[in-house]
Amino acid sequence: MGKNIPLKNVLIYGAGMMGKNIAFVFSSNPVWRTVVCGRREVDIFGGIRAACAPLISRGIIGAGEFERRLSRIRFTKDIEDDGVRNADLVIEAVSEDMGLKQEIFEKLERRCRSDAIFCTNSSVMSPSEISSKLKYRSRFVGTHFWNPAHLIPLVEVVKSDATSEETAAAVMEVLIEAGKKAVLCKKDAPGFIANRMQHALWREAVYIVEQGIADAKTVDEAVRYSFGLRLPQLGPLENADMVGLDMTCSIHSYIFKHLCDSKEPSPLLTTLRNEGWLGFKSGEGFQKWTDEEKNAAGANLNEYLVNMLALSITKTARQ
Repeated sequence: MGKNIPLKNVLIYGAGMMGKNIAFVFSSNPVWRTVVCGRREVDIFGGIRAACAPLISRGIIGAGEFERRLSRIRFTKDIEDDGVRNADLVIEAVSEDMGLKQEIFEKLERRCRSDAIFCTNSSVMSPSEISSKLKYRSRFVGTHFWNPAHLIPLVEVVKSDATSEETAAAVMEVLIEAGKKAVLCKKDAPGFIANRMQHALWREAVYIVEQGIADAKTVDEAVRYSFGLRLPQLGPLENADMVGLDMTCSIHSYIFKHLCDSKEPSPLLTTLRNEGWLGFKSGEGFQKWTDEEKNAAGANLNEYLVNMLALSITKTARQ
Protein backbone atom coordinates (compact mmCIF):
# COMPACT_ATOMS: atom_id res chain seq x y z
CA MET A 1 0.00 0.00 0.00
CA GLY A 2 2.56 2.47 -1.13
CA LYS A 3 6.27 2.22 -0.30
CA ASN A 4 5.92 4.20 2.91
CA ILE A 5 2.58 2.78 4.08
CA PRO A 6 2.83 -1.00 4.59
CA LEU A 7 -0.45 -2.87 4.92
CA LYS A 8 -1.01 -5.94 7.06
CA ASN A 9 -4.05 -5.24 9.19
CA VAL A 10 -7.45 -4.29 7.77
CA LEU A 11 -10.37 -3.25 9.97
CA ILE A 12 -13.92 -3.30 8.62
CA TYR A 13 -16.23 -1.44 11.01
CA GLY A 14 -19.77 -2.66 10.39
CA ALA A 15 -20.86 -6.29 10.09
CA GLY A 16 -23.88 -5.90 7.83
CA MET A 17 -24.25 -7.04 4.25
CA MET A 18 -21.67 -4.60 2.88
CA GLY A 19 -19.20 -5.13 5.72
CA LYS A 20 -19.23 -8.93 5.34
CA ASN A 21 -18.63 -8.80 1.61
CA ILE A 22 -15.94 -6.11 1.85
CA ALA A 23 -14.15 -8.29 4.42
CA PHE A 24 -14.20 -11.16 1.95
CA VAL A 25 -12.68 -8.90 -0.73
CA PHE A 26 -9.73 -8.18 1.57
CA SER A 27 -9.24 -11.86 2.38
CA SER A 28 -7.77 -12.34 -1.11
CA ASN A 29 -4.21 -11.58 0.01
CA PRO A 30 -2.64 -14.15 2.41
CA VAL A 31 -0.47 -11.40 3.95
CA TRP A 32 -3.47 -9.38 5.10
CA ARG A 33 -5.45 -10.05 8.26
CA THR A 34 -8.96 -8.65 8.39
CA VAL A 35 -10.96 -7.89 11.50
CA VAL A 36 -14.67 -7.09 11.31
CA CYS A 37 -15.94 -5.04 14.25
CA GLY A 38 -19.67 -4.90 14.90
CA ARG A 39 -21.81 -3.54 17.68
CA ARG A 40 -23.74 -6.79 18.16
CA GLU A 41 -23.06 -10.50 17.66
CA VAL A 42 -23.69 -11.59 14.07
CA ASP A 43 -22.83 -14.65 12.01
CA ILE A 44 -20.61 -12.95 9.44
CA PHE A 45 -19.22 -16.27 8.23
CA GLY A 46 -22.67 -17.66 7.49
CA GLY A 47 -23.41 -14.50 5.52
CA ILE A 48 -20.18 -14.77 3.55
CA ARG A 49 -20.81 -18.46 2.82
CA ALA A 50 -24.29 -17.70 1.50
CA ALA A 51 -23.05 -14.81 -0.64
CA CYS A 52 -20.17 -16.82 -2.09
CA ALA A 53 -22.00 -20.12 -2.66
CA PRO A 54 -22.53 -19.39 -6.39
CA LEU A 55 -18.81 -18.63 -6.81
CA ILE A 56 -17.89 -21.99 -5.31
CA SER A 57 -20.52 -23.95 -7.26
CA ARG A 58 -19.28 -22.41 -10.52
CA GLY A 59 -15.65 -23.21 -9.66
CA ILE A 60 -14.66 -19.53 -9.64
CA ILE A 61 -13.29 -20.06 -6.13
CA GLY A 62 -12.18 -23.50 -4.99
CA ALA A 63 -13.60 -24.83 -1.74
CA GLY A 64 -10.14 -25.04 -0.19
CA GLU A 65 -9.21 -21.50 -1.18
CA PHE A 66 -12.54 -20.24 0.15
CA GLU A 67 -11.87 -21.79 3.58
CA ARG A 68 -8.37 -20.33 3.61
CA ARG A 69 -9.80 -16.91 2.88
CA LEU A 70 -12.34 -17.24 5.70
CA SER A 71 -9.50 -18.11 8.08
CA ARG A 72 -8.00 -14.65 7.44
CA ILE A 73 -11.13 -12.92 8.79
CA ARG A 74 -11.96 -12.44 12.47
CA PHE A 75 -15.01 -10.88 14.14
CA THR A 76 -15.13 -8.84 17.34
CA LYS A 77 -17.62 -6.65 19.16
CA ASP A 78 -14.84 -5.02 21.20
CA ILE A 79 -13.75 -1.62 19.92
CA GLU A 80 -10.74 -1.92 22.23
CA ASP A 81 -9.61 -5.06 20.37
CA ASP A 82 -6.00 -5.20 19.12
CA GLY A 83 -7.38 -5.51 15.59
CA VAL A 84 -8.82 -2.01 16.01
CA ARG A 85 -5.77 -0.48 17.66
CA ASN A 86 -3.29 -2.00 15.17
CA ALA A 87 -5.26 -1.37 11.96
CA ASP A 88 -3.34 0.00 8.99
CA LEU A 89 -6.50 0.50 6.93
CA VAL A 90 -9.99 1.13 8.31
CA ILE A 91 -13.14 0.88 6.20
CA GLU A 92 -16.39 1.96 7.84
CA ALA A 93 -19.48 0.21 6.46
CA VAL A 94 -22.42 1.23 8.64
CA SER A 95 -25.79 2.64 7.59
CA GLU A 96 -26.08 5.98 5.78
CA ASP A 97 -26.43 8.12 8.90
CA MET A 98 -24.16 11.17 9.06
CA GLY A 99 -24.22 11.45 12.85
CA LEU A 100 -23.48 7.75 13.29
CA LYS A 101 -20.57 7.81 10.84
CA GLN A 102 -19.04 10.88 12.47
CA GLU A 103 -19.41 9.36 15.93
CA ILE A 104 -17.76 6.10 14.87
CA PHE A 105 -14.76 7.83 13.30
CA GLU A 106 -14.27 10.01 16.36
CA LYS A 107 -14.17 6.84 18.48
CA LEU A 108 -11.82 5.12 16.06
CA GLU A 109 -9.46 8.07 15.86
CA ARG A 110 -8.97 7.89 19.63
CA ARG A 111 -8.06 4.20 19.40
CA CYS A 112 -6.30 3.66 16.06
CA ARG A 113 -2.76 4.66 15.24
CA SER A 114 -2.20 8.19 13.98
CA ASP A 115 -0.93 6.87 10.63
CA ALA A 116 -3.88 4.55 9.95
CA ILE A 117 -5.87 5.39 6.83
CA PHE A 118 -9.63 5.88 7.32
CA CYS A 119 -12.18 5.12 4.59
CA THR A 120 -15.93 5.57 4.57
CA ASN A 121 -18.10 3.33 2.42
CA SER A 122 -20.91 5.68 1.45
CA SER A 123 -22.83 5.85 -1.81
CA VAL A 124 -23.98 9.45 -1.36
CA MET A 125 -22.58 11.14 1.76
CA SER A 126 -19.77 13.67 1.63
CA PRO A 127 -16.42 12.38 2.94
CA SER A 128 -15.54 16.00 3.71
CA GLU A 129 -18.54 16.28 6.04
CA ILE A 130 -18.07 12.83 7.56
CA SER A 131 -14.44 13.63 8.43
CA SER A 132 -15.07 17.23 9.49
CA LYS A 133 -14.62 16.54 13.22
CA LEU A 134 -11.41 14.51 12.90
CA LYS A 135 -7.92 15.68 13.76
CA TYR A 136 -6.03 13.85 11.00
CA ARG A 137 -8.27 14.63 8.04
CA SER A 138 -5.58 14.23 5.38
CA ARG A 139 -5.62 10.45 5.88
CA PHE A 140 -9.39 10.17 5.32
CA VAL A 141 -10.97 9.21 1.98
CA GLY A 142 -14.27 7.90 0.63
CA THR A 143 -14.43 4.36 -0.77
CA HIS A 144 -17.77 3.64 -2.42
CA PHE A 145 -18.09 -0.12 -2.89
CA TRP A 146 -21.04 -1.16 -5.04
CA ASN A 147 -23.45 -3.80 -3.78
CA PRO A 148 -22.80 -6.74 -3.82
CA ALA A 149 -19.24 -5.71 -2.99
CA HIS A 150 -17.68 -9.13 -3.71
CA LEU A 151 -19.18 -9.26 -7.24
CA ILE A 152 -19.19 -5.71 -8.64
CA PRO A 153 -15.62 -4.64 -9.46
CA LEU A 154 -15.96 -0.86 -9.13
CA VAL A 155 -14.88 1.09 -6.06
CA GLU A 156 -14.97 4.89 -6.25
CA VAL A 157 -12.16 6.48 -4.26
CA VAL A 158 -13.48 9.93 -3.34
CA LYS A 159 -11.15 12.68 -2.16
CA SER A 160 -12.44 14.94 0.57
CA ASP A 161 -11.48 18.61 0.81
CA ALA A 162 -8.50 17.52 2.95
CA THR A 163 -7.43 14.11 1.54
CA SER A 164 -3.72 13.99 0.74
CA GLU A 165 -2.49 12.76 -2.62
CA GLU A 166 -0.53 10.06 -0.80
CA THR A 167 -3.64 8.76 0.93
CA ALA A 168 -5.69 8.63 -2.27
CA ALA A 169 -2.87 6.89 -4.16
CA ALA A 170 -2.33 4.36 -1.36
CA VAL A 171 -6.01 3.42 -1.20
CA MET A 172 -6.20 3.12 -5.00
CA GLU A 173 -3.19 0.81 -4.89
CA VAL A 174 -4.52 -1.51 -2.20
CA LEU A 175 -7.95 -1.78 -3.83
CA ILE A 176 -6.37 -2.76 -7.13
CA GLU A 177 -4.24 -5.31 -5.27
CA ALA A 178 -7.46 -6.68 -3.73
CA GLY A 179 -8.84 -7.25 -7.23
CA LYS A 180 -11.14 -4.24 -7.49
CA LYS A 181 -11.48 -1.71 -10.31
CA ALA A 182 -10.61 1.47 -8.43
CA VAL A 183 -11.41 4.85 -9.96
CA LEU A 184 -10.55 8.25 -8.54
CA CYS A 185 -13.18 10.91 -7.94
CA LYS A 186 -11.04 14.05 -7.76
CA LYS A 187 -13.68 16.21 -6.08
CA ASP A 188 -16.16 15.58 -3.30
CA ALA A 189 -19.21 15.99 -5.55
CA PRO A 190 -22.68 14.72 -4.53
CA GLY A 191 -23.24 11.31 -6.10
CA PHE A 192 -19.53 10.99 -6.91
CA ILE A 193 -19.17 9.58 -10.48
CA ALA A 194 -21.35 6.56 -11.24
CA ASN A 195 -24.41 7.48 -9.15
CA ARG A 196 -24.60 10.87 -10.84
CA MET A 197 -24.90 9.15 -14.21
CA GLN A 198 -27.19 6.41 -12.91
CA HIS A 199 -29.71 8.83 -11.43
CA ALA A 200 -29.60 11.12 -14.46
CA LEU A 201 -30.77 8.06 -16.41
CA TRP A 202 -33.41 7.25 -13.80
CA ARG A 203 -34.72 10.83 -13.91
CA GLU A 204 -35.26 10.59 -17.67
CA ALA A 205 -36.72 7.08 -17.40
CA VAL A 206 -39.34 8.25 -14.87
CA TYR A 207 -40.04 11.32 -17.00
CA ILE A 208 -40.76 9.17 -20.08
CA VAL A 209 -43.37 7.23 -18.08
CA GLU A 210 -44.76 10.42 -16.53
CA GLN A 211 -45.21 12.01 -19.96
CA GLY A 212 -46.99 8.95 -21.37
CA ILE A 213 -44.25 8.27 -23.93
CA ALA A 214 -43.92 4.62 -22.82
CA ASP A 215 -44.82 2.43 -19.84
CA ALA A 216 -42.31 1.33 -17.21
CA LYS A 217 -41.73 -2.17 -18.60
CA THR A 218 -41.07 -0.77 -22.06
CA VAL A 219 -38.58 1.76 -20.71
CA ASP A 220 -36.62 -1.02 -18.98
CA GLU A 221 -36.68 -3.20 -22.08
CA ALA A 222 -35.50 -0.29 -24.23
CA VAL A 223 -32.42 0.03 -22.02
CA ARG A 224 -31.74 -3.70 -21.70
CA TYR A 225 -31.86 -4.41 -25.42
CA SER A 226 -30.07 -1.36 -26.82
CA PHE A 227 -27.27 0.73 -25.31
CA GLY A 228 -27.42 -1.27 -22.07
CA LEU A 229 -25.92 -4.25 -23.92
CA ARG A 230 -22.84 -2.34 -25.02
CA LEU A 231 -22.21 -0.26 -21.87
CA PRO A 232 -19.88 -2.87 -20.26
CA GLN A 233 -17.66 -2.61 -23.33
CA LEU A 234 -18.27 0.91 -24.64
CA GLY A 235 -18.48 3.82 -22.20
CA PRO A 236 -20.42 6.99 -23.07
CA LEU A 237 -17.44 9.23 -23.80
CA GLU A 238 -15.65 6.56 -25.83
CA ASN A 239 -18.92 6.15 -27.74
CA ALA A 240 -19.03 9.91 -28.34
CA ASP A 241 -15.50 9.83 -29.71
CA MET A 242 -16.41 6.82 -31.86
CA VAL A 243 -19.39 8.47 -33.56
CA GLY A 244 -17.62 11.83 -33.72
CA LEU A 245 -17.88 14.87 -31.46
CA ASP A 246 -19.38 16.89 -34.31
CA MET A 247 -22.30 14.46 -34.53
CA THR A 248 -22.53 14.26 -30.72
CA CYS A 249 -22.73 18.05 -30.47
CA SER A 250 -25.38 18.18 -33.19
CA ILE A 251 -27.52 15.54 -31.45
CA HIS A 252 -27.20 17.33 -28.10
CA SER A 253 -28.16 20.65 -29.66
CA TYR A 254 -31.41 19.08 -30.84
CA ILE A 255 -32.36 16.69 -28.01
CA PHE A 256 -31.32 18.40 -24.77
CA LYS A 257 -34.16 20.94 -24.83
CA HIS A 258 -36.61 18.01 -24.77
CA LEU A 259 -35.07 16.12 -21.84
CA CYS A 260 -36.09 16.36 -18.20
CA ASP A 261 -34.02 18.91 -16.30
CA SER A 262 -35.98 18.98 -13.04
CA LYS A 263 -34.08 19.66 -9.84
CA GLU A 264 -36.73 17.86 -7.76
CA PRO A 265 -38.03 14.26 -7.74
CA SER A 266 -40.66 13.52 -10.38
CA PRO A 267 -44.29 14.32 -9.40
CA LEU A 268 -45.15 10.77 -10.48
CA LEU A 269 -42.48 9.28 -8.24
CA THR A 270 -43.56 11.48 -5.32
CA THR A 271 -47.22 10.51 -5.76
CA LEU A 272 -46.42 6.80 -5.82
CA ARG A 273 -44.29 7.20 -2.68
CA ASN A 274 -46.99 9.18 -0.85
CA GLU A 275 -49.66 6.61 -1.71
CA GLY A 276 -47.53 3.77 -0.35
CA TRP A 277 -46.61 2.21 -3.69
CA LEU A 278 -42.94 1.56 -2.90
CA GLY A 279 -42.00 -1.10 -5.44
CA PHE A 280 -40.77 -4.45 -4.13
CA LYS A 281 -41.52 -3.37 -0.55
CA SER A 282 -45.26 -3.05 -1.20
CA GLY A 283 -45.66 -5.30 -4.23
CA GLU A 284 -46.30 -2.41 -6.61
CA GLY A 285 -44.47 0.70 -7.79
CA PHE A 286 -43.99 1.56 -11.42
CA GLN A 287 -45.02 -2.08 -12.01
CA LYS A 288 -46.77 -4.81 -10.01
CA TRP A 289 -44.53 -7.46 -8.44
CA THR A 290 -45.44 -10.90 -7.10
CA ASP A 291 -43.20 -12.59 -4.53
CA GLU A 292 -42.05 -15.00 -7.24
CA GLU A 293 -41.12 -12.13 -9.56
CA LYS A 294 -39.23 -10.31 -6.80
CA ASN A 295 -37.26 -13.43 -5.91
CA ALA A 296 -36.51 -14.11 -9.56
CA ALA A 297 -35.25 -10.55 -10.09
CA GLY A 298 -32.71 -10.90 -7.29
CA ALA A 299 -31.64 -14.38 -8.34
CA ASN A 300 -31.28 -13.35 -11.98
CA LEU A 301 -29.15 -10.36 -11.03
CA ASN A 302 -26.79 -12.48 -8.93
CA GLU A 303 -26.55 -15.09 -11.70
CA TYR A 304 -25.75 -12.40 -14.23
CA LEU A 305 -23.03 -10.88 -12.03
CA VAL A 306 -21.46 -14.29 -11.35
CA ASN A 307 -21.48 -15.05 -15.09
CA MET A 308 -19.84 -11.71 -15.84
CA LEU A 309 -17.18 -12.39 -13.21
CA ALA A 310 -16.52 -15.84 -14.68
CA LEU A 311 -16.17 -14.37 -18.17
CA SER A 312 -13.80 -11.70 -16.86
CA ILE A 313 -11.60 -14.32 -15.19
CA THR A 314 -11.56 -16.44 -18.35
CA LYS A 315 -10.68 -13.42 -20.50
CA THR A 316 -7.84 -12.45 -18.16
CA ALA A 317 -6.46 -16.01 -18.16
CA ARG A 318 -6.33 -16.03 -21.95
CA GLN A 319 -4.41 -12.78 -22.20
